[in-house]
Amino acid sequence: MGRYAQSYLIAGIASVGGLLFGYDIGIIANILAMSWFRLYFRYPDATQVGVITSFLTLGCFVGALGAGHLCDRISRKRTIIMASLIFVVGSLIQAVATNTGFLIFGRFVNGLAVGFLSQAVPTYQCELAAPEVRGRLISLQQWSITWGIVVAFWICIGTSNIDSNLSWRLPLYLQIIPAAILLVAMPRMPYSPRWLLLKGRDQEALLVLARIRSGGDMSDPAMVQEYKSVREAIEIENRVSLKSYSELLKFPIRRRLVLGILTQMFQQLTGINTIMYYAPSIFRRAGIGGNSGPMIAQGINGIVNVLFTIPAILFVDRWGRRLTLMMGAIGCGLSYLILAISIYLNSGTVTKIETVNNVQLTTVSSKIVIPPWVGITMIYTFVASFASSWGPVAWIYPAEIFPMSMRSKGTSITTATNWFFNFIVGLVSPMLIHSMSWGLYALFFVFMVIAVIVIYLFYPETKGRSLEQMEVIFRGSVWAIRDQSRIAEELNNEKQNKERYQNV
Repeated sequence: MGRYAQSYLIAGIASVGGLLFGYDIGIIANILAMSWFRLYFRYPDATQVGVITSFLTLGCFVGALGAGHLCDRISRKRTIIMASLIFVVGSLIQAVATNTGFLIFGRFVNGLAVGFLSQAVPTYQCELAAPEVRGRLISLQQWSITWGIVVAFWICIGTSNIDSNLSWRLPLYLQIIPAAILLVAMPRMPYSPRWLLLKGRDQEALLVLARIRSGGDMSDPAMVQEYKSVREAIEIENRVSLKSYSELLKFPIRRRLVLGILTQMFQQLTGINTIMYYAPSIFRRAGIGGNSGPMIAQGINGIVNVLFTIPAILFVDRWGRRLTLMMGAIGCGLSYLILAISIYLNSGTVTKIETVNNVQLTTVSSKIVIPPWVGITMIYTFVASFASSWGPVAWIYPAEIFPMSMRSKGTSITTATNWFFNFIVGLVSPMLIHSMSWGLYALFFVFMVIAVIVIYLFYPETKGRSLEQMEVIFRGSVWAIRDQSRIAEELNNEKQNKERYQNV
């Protein structure tokens, strides 16, 4: 780890941006169920709850679209700093909200900040990371999201016992703290060396690379070789004028854009935010009673999310992206299938007719075939499957596949896709939970089956490859399963040519 210590530190600080989003997910899931919140906002119905929840993600969508231009213009680092300041403002608006409109506006402002961060942070981490640990460093973003969720859950459980509006206002105030930490720490972090090279600041880029790769040793051969490779790639891209958004729709970058969009789309079609936003009501339907029971069950859900993200952080650079995504989709899909079956079997009724004193009495009750703990366990199994796969890898894959000059623009589109589907899922989930019941989880199962097929057929493996080697990986057939031998041969030839050059 010594060689990558600086990279871990920088990526860890940047990943606090993920904590902001995770915290917002955690508090809204529980605040919506708080009695003082419901009383203050006059018991919002399912449609109002969907709007309150989803306007954060609408802001994220807008923010993510604008983040690509900002990252290229003012740098990844400054975009993260600006987003942190916006998040502080949005948090204050929510905390002092006196009506639903004010609350929704505050969530939209926070969404803008999270949209900027969700694009800028993985891009920044990706460009600072060595190929051997790139997946691990970008996974820190997702792990930070899970920590934000679990911290918010347990804070809300604690404040739910406050007998006033402070029970829901205090958690909203507290989300300012991680934003302030990011606001103070990021100015001390370096710029992305690839962004510096893109701006013609070659000497600064060399100094940053030496700092994060070789402890400041400017003559380290591996560091010097990486510097030359990145600079050569940027010079080639400049010659072919890869600059505008329209280039994303042209061969060969179009294929990468499609895969990035599909990755982010499928992450949301796992239904993760249906579970995270509305789990307290789902747990209540599953049979967990009491005022704090569903919230405690959701708190445990958050802990599961944190713990099962750790294997992905440790092993995603060994497992690879393809296998991790396919196994995750299988785990999520099977969990949903069993959950849907258990809800379906328990949805029937039993009619009992008795005659008492010549009067017929009819009693209708629910038929319990599958014990409630089965459904609850499947929710935890689903979260564990998601956390160890789609949670981190959906941020890793889009961030690493685009060429340098188009990375910010490409990831702004793919990240906006994530937030668009997040918005749709968050908006309609309250209504679908009530209207479709088990059918909603069966639908998510179908999405996961489709995801496995698409990944197997079309996704090339990117683990252990430099960002500049993506040109080789995405040069051939769209049928990834047919193209593996060609990729291996070309990359091996490239490696041998570099070794000959170094020996000379």
